[in-house]
Amino acid sequence: MPFVTVGQENTGSIDIAYEDHGSGRPIVLIHGYPLNGASWEKQERVLLEAGYRVITYDRRGFGKSSQPTVGYDYDTFAADLNTLLDHLELQEVDLCGFSMGTGEVTRYLGRYGSGRVRKAVLMGAIPPFLLKTDDNPEGVDASVFDGIKSAVLADRPAYFKDFLDNFYNVDTFSGTRISEQAWNNSFNVAVAASPYAAYACVGTWLTDFREDLPKFDVPTLLIHGNADRILPYPNTAARLPDLIKDLTFVTVEGGPHNVAWTHPEIVNPALLDFLSK
Repeated sequence: MPFVTVGQENTGSIDIAYEDHGSGRPIVLIHGYPLNGASWEKQERVLLEAGYRVITYDRRGFGKSSQPTVGYDYDTFAADLNTLLDHLELQEVDLCGFSMGTGEVTRYLGRYGSGRVRKAVLMGAIPPFLLKTDDNPEGVDASVFDGIKSAVLADRPAYFKDFLDNFYNVDTFSGTRISEQAWNNSFNVAVAASPYAAYACVGTWLTDFREDLPKFDVPTLLIHGNADRILPYPNTAARLPDLIKDLTFVTVEGGPHNVAWTHPEIVNPALLDFLSK
């Protein structure tokens, strides 16, 4: 697995691990919390078969990337993405983010523009702004996130058990759309991530992306399950049609947060159709 250096912490470099496979038009797949780039396996295969060059990477703190205690904010995450795009000299690239990865896509377009970007995909979206405030009454109460932070600090593995049950809506889809073995794989990936990152990333979920979204000037695909318990549909996806100009919106009926795994028969055709136009 190759690496690109994106920064420094004390005497050590901060390195991002990535995979670069196939040829043709490039697409970068940006994973969600608390997984890694390999979580795109159900999409990578069909994209490669369709003739795309598929790049995945592990966010700092996760997977095989470095596990620093600095840089857990979306300005830095977007800068890490930009460094990777520079390193690979990518142009006319499609950016596809899931969950936390939708924040990278959004902040990248807001900060760096679309000069090298052809299309954007947001799957299980975190924008526009998750925190409930006086000027954002559609958000979620701060107490919810305080509870998450407390749970991570008290017993991180136990928190991940609860999180992943809701990530896949296990009570609904266990044995049909999510197997015990696939769930266990996600759990193993989650607990192998940096404990520091597992806590620090919770605060990043409250990033305000409302000033980034008007800067979207590329066609954008939004895919979101309307039974999402992690990033609830009314607080996130349902608000985006009024904020993104050229938006194609696919609602996965009854879909949980990680529809890329549980509903590939809907996600993959929608993704391929959007990218091919």
